[in-house]
Amino acid sequence: MISKGHKKHSDIARPSSGNFGWNEWSFVGGQCAEIKDLAGDIIKAFSAKYKCAYADTSHHDDTQLPGRLSAGAVLEYRDEINYRQLNYAAEFNPFKQRELFAGTDLVLVNGNHQQAKAQVVIIDESKRASLQKRVSQLKDVQMLLLADNAVEVFDFIKEAIPQWQDLPLFKIGETEKIINFFERKMQAVKPVLNGLVLAGGKSERMGFDKSLVNWHGKEQRYHAADLLKSFCKDVFISCRADQQQQIDPQYQAISDTFTGLGPYGAILSAFREKPDSAWLVIACDLPLINENTLKHLVDHRNVSAIATTYQSPFDGFPEPLITIWEPKSYPVLLSFLAQGYSCPRKVLINSDSTILNAPNPDDLANVNTPEEFEQIKNILHQNAPVQ
Repeated sequence: MISKGHKKHSDIARPSSGNFGWNEWSFVGGQCAEIKDLAGDIIKAFSAKYKCAYADTSHHDDTQLPGRLSAGAVLEYRDEINYRQLNYAAEFNPFKQRELFAGTDLVLVNGNHQQAKAQVVIIDESKRASLQKRVSQLKDVQMLLLADNAVEVFDFIKEAIPQWQDLPLFKIGETEKIINFFERKMQAVKPVLNGLVLAGGKSERMGFDKSLVNWHGKEQRYHAADLLKSFCKDVFISCRADQQQQIDPQYQAISDTFTGLGPYGAILSAFREKPDSAWLVIACDLPLINENTLKHLVDHRNVSAIATTYQSPFDGFPEPLITIWEPKSYPVLLSFLAQGYSCPRKVLINSDSTILNAPNPDDLANVNTPEEFEQIKNILHQNAPVQ
């Protein structure tokens, strides 16, 4: 017998995605051809800036399975000249759909066949009865469109959406206004940027805790957190569970819940706490990092990529420990971990990341050994203002 206080599942934060992704709208009530054309116009307008996707259901009753699916395969992959094609024989559900659409920024859906988190209702006289059957699906209507054969909003829509008069109302042919609506929506849902200072390492090569070094008048973990405050909504210090009580209560902390994975686990632990946030991550062993370098990174942030980072001047690879990780990187990081990889640099190299050149490459110098410690100490001493 299960007690009333027993919970079968851990209470963890879930991303606020819908059936396909974070930002999805279904067009409900119009002609399918008209919906497809409108979606095409919107995608064409946004494709240079956002990764767009479209979901629909075919009207054709195909009994013949394509390719090797007809021979019993459950999955067929084809590398075409200009695109890649995947054919599935298995059934889809929202869990699988979210996995496949995780890298997209905007998903448009034919709401006559598929459902999405938000809706655009098309008032079309020829689809009145069909739309009335779907009234229960209208949970978050954000725009109304009048088809060429419609004069006003249907009464049953007015009843189902009490605030309908406050919604944008356009004719379906007013494409520019519709595109502008989606542009405003996409700007409004830009993920909040939080900061994360990586201070949970054991500093084994250094021989003492690097996060406690006083380079700039306070412990480096606090100096780094203060730098991030100018660019982030909230800033957290990442630490091991046994370090949490040692963090100054003036600073917020996130202890590692993905243990034994180093920085990789720290980043995942941050996403586990706030999966809808982007994270500006910096390591505590970057004593030369400054506001100018951080500002350049934030100013050139690409929310459509999984991450925005700097190219390391020391080895030419992306530098994962001064990086903005977008929410869409969370499932990517988990996927790499499931395949046995826990190197954030490998994720950046093998994923859609934006890699910048630092305005001053020397700012990215990190300190891992006593020799590097002395080198950086001399640099800071030389650069110190004359009293």
